[in-house]
Amino acid sequence: MEFIHNTPLKHSHTFSQMVNCSLYLKYENQQKTGSFKVRGAYNKISTLLETSSPPAVIASSAGNHAQGVAFAASSLGIKSTIVMPKSTPIAKVAATEEYGAEIVLYGDCYDDAYNKAMELQQESGAVFIHPFDDEDVIAGQGTIGLEIFRDLPDVEVVIVPAGGGGLLAGVAYYMKQVNPKVKVIGVQSSGADAIVRSFYNAKYTETEKAITIADGIAVKKPGLLTMSLIQKYVDEIVTISDAEIAAAILLMLERDKQVVEPAGAASLAVVLNNRSDFAGKKVACVLSGGNIDVSFIHKIVEKGLVKRGRQLKLRTVMLDKPGSLEKFASIASKCGANIIMVQHDRTNADLHLNEAILHVIFEVSGPKHGNELIQALEQNGYRVTIE
Repeated sequence: MEFIHNTPLKHSHTFSQMVNCSLYLKYENQQKTGSFKVRGAYNKISTLLETSSPPAVIASSAGNHAQGVAFAASSLGIKSTIVMPKSTPIAKVAATEEYGAEIVLYGDCYDDAYNKAMELQQESGAVFIHPFDDEDVIAGQGTIGLEIFRDLPDVEVVIVPAGGGGLLAGVAYYMKQVNPKVKVIGVQSSGADAIVRSFYNAKYTETEKAITIADGIAVKKPGLLTMSLIQKYVDEIVTISDAEIAAAILLMLERDKQVVEPAGAASLAVVLNNRSDFAGKKVACVLSGGNIDVSFIHKIVEKGLVKRGRQLKLRTVMLDKPGSLEKFASIASKCGANIIMVQHDRTNADLHLNEAILHVIFEVSGPKHGNELIQALEQNGYRVTIE
């Protein structure tokens, strides 16, 4: 595919030592438009060039699929229309427009945008580009598997994020064709686990909600085609928590100097939190994208710091008189802990008139340091509760 990057697959010495396996990272965050989605979109749209008069294309998306379709269509000289919910962040709307698409803002959620896209498709005769449940789209995503095998033919485990299932289905299908012994593992957020339920129930299952920081895999309804391939070619599907995803993003920023979106970090989070399962093996994690809302990064970093034990939230009761806070802070200072935030509460009905509840957020070096701080406070008479 002419306009698509063959993204790097690199061995990570740092993470390999951390998890006691030979860990390789597939950097789809460095792909055109910042996500793997452009692969499937390009592959699908390129098939339209086989006709003498290629039709326009239309899609509905608030994220990576929108930019992938816009870029692929523009690169191939085809007109594209993207229907996005009105709530889509301005930066994503602007990026999609800059890739050459006509933008239609409609509705309050993805379903509204999807229904509008189908209405416009019927009126215009444009071809609808599905984000995952399409053979050509799946085949395009599967080129990641081809690149992994070409660069690392003796890979033993491949871990792939899954939302609608197009990426997982495509990679799994290809890997099993070239080496059936390769173990393919899908990963979903525990707050958006429709594929997990469908896979283990052996029955197509939708979820009522998809609540997760990993918006790239927040899908309530997996594809019918993708699920049929996943049932046949995927070995295992696991879930990971938002806190574990956030911790993986933080590690990528600090150790690998890479920005990875929550969905993309899910594969790494699996290895970091299930180390014994991968000990001694050669593992490839697909980092599916790097498009993260800048205004959202600080929230994810904070969540990651808490998960890794580097930010500690404590609650205690102290005398509400001059010098009390100074005494408390001096204990923290002697322990080398940094106070980030302090909040007094004098209004709690259970308090004596001369008492106040203190909510404090500390910056510490890790869980061991946090425990040392708690012990020091307790030795000085404070009853401490972790919040």
